[in-house]
Amino acid sequence: MPGSDAMSEADVIDALAGIEPGSALDAIRRRRPEARSQAQASYRALFAPENPGGITATERFAVALFVAGLHGEAETAAFYAARVAASGASAELRRAVDLSLAAVRQLPDGREGPYGSFPAGPLSREDTAGPTYRVAAETRPALGSRLAAAFDHLHLLVFHPRDAAPAALQALLDAGWSTTDIVTLSQIAAFLSFQIRVVAGLRVLGGVS
Repeated sequence: MPGSDAMSEADVIDALAGIEPGSALDAIRRRRPEARSQAQASYRALFAPENPGGITATERFAVALFVAGLHGEAETAAFYAARVAASGASAELRRAVDLSLAAVRQLPDGREGPYGSFPAGPLSREDTAGPTYRVAAETRPALGSRLAAAFDHLHLLVFHPRDAAPAALQALLDAGWSTTDIVTLSQIAAFLSFQIRVVAGLRVLGGVS
């Protein structure tokens, strides 16, 4: 089964937050066992599904790595980088993901957001201009058309949610993602946002900077 190794069977949030069995943070998480088990079940469903459909393990972990990088979470990114490598991704692909994230970091004001425009009306005063991102032409061959399109779309989801439009979804379809695949991409992005925030909160509670 893709991605079904010892690490994927461990509680990923515990691992990322550095929670040891029997610790104070472990006790805190045990107070909400359903939330804990559901978070881990979500991880398994997204990264070690019984039926992976049209998305490979490498694609799933590469998407997670890119999203973690967009959020600026180095430790979470390192976790998913290890998963990308373990999935059998080539060194060329791994380097292409790194280059893509490096390009995002070089965007002016590229770590703020959200950016975008609301429909004309009272909320228009909150319109915020910001940089858009597209994978560089020289990086696209190593990523492949599917991941290149996915990375373009994921930057939109994270930094320009107001600017979502049918054309953005069409670009994914044109690159070979099915409608079901596109839903999964959005689910991975949403899960990473949730996971990162939970880990950050637990690390604060545990006094880890």
